[in-house]
Formats: sequence, structure tokens, C-alpha cells
Amino acid sequence: MSLKPPFTVATANQKVKTAQALWNTRDPHRVVAAYTHNSIWRNRNSFFTGHPSIIQFLQQKWAREKSYLLRKELFTFQDNEIAVQFWYEYQDAMDNMKWKRCYGIEHWTFDTEGKMEKRMMSGNDQLLGEEGSGEGRWFEGLGPEDVDGVKIPEGHF
Repeated sequence: MSLKPPFTVATANQKVKTAQALWNTRDPHRVVAAYTHNSIWRNRNSFFTGHPSIIQFLQQKWAREKSYLLRKELFTFQDNEIAVQFWYEYQDAMDNMKWKRCYGIEHWTFDTEGKMEKRMMSGNDQLLGEEGSGEGRWFEGLGPEDVDGVKIPEGHF
């Protein structure tokens, strides 16, 4: 199955799950291979372009976000664009290892070869449990291969 645009329901879903698996490796060099060399990113309030900046961003991200575990779901798609909703849980190394969950939406644009040329991300973090104890974690005790089996409560979509 080709994961190049234009996308179908099946290829858009596969593209999302492939990205989920890549990000759950927490390996910036593996992740960046899915993006064009001059890929444009907005991540929350940060704007940057190109592989070196993406690698640096991801290294800093995962130095802070310990025990990171991500789930992505297809939101919508057309032609060479995909929108996803995502949730990830992590311990914040810059905030006394408190547990947090990020809720967000991404909009992706792909080149003709299926590499992502633009990634726009908006996300919000929520403390998990009293004072970040982790109470209420969805992915507790799970590995990356298990996150798709977790039922996300209706109020969190």
C-alpha cells in the first residue's frame, strides 16, 4: 500500500499510525526521516524549518518529556493533507517529574513522495492526578504497541 498522496481512508489511517509508531521511538533521527529536508513546523508557539532544527527540537522535547507515550487518531483528510487528534502522557523533567497529558490537533501537508513538508501543532497540557501524581493515566503500564487498545473517554475527544 502506497502512503503517498492523494490519500484514501485506509492510507490516511496508516500514515497516522506510522507517525504514531515513529514518535513513540523517541528517536529524533528516525522521526526526521519522515519529513522533507526543508519541512516547516509550528509546535505550540515555536516556529522552525529543516532537519537540523527538527532534530534539536525533538532532542529537547524528549529530554524534558520522560516516560512519553503517544496516541494519534485520524481526524480528517483530503488530497495531500491529514489532520490528527492526539494525546500523550509524560513526566515533566522540568517540573519535578509531575505527570501530564497533552491534548492536541495537528495539520500535516505532504509532498508527492509522501514526506511531510508542513506540520502545524496545537496542544494543551493537563496535570494528571493531585499535584501530578499520575492518577488517572490512560497508558499506565503500557508500551507503544498497546496504546491503540485504550478506550479514550468520550469527553476527551
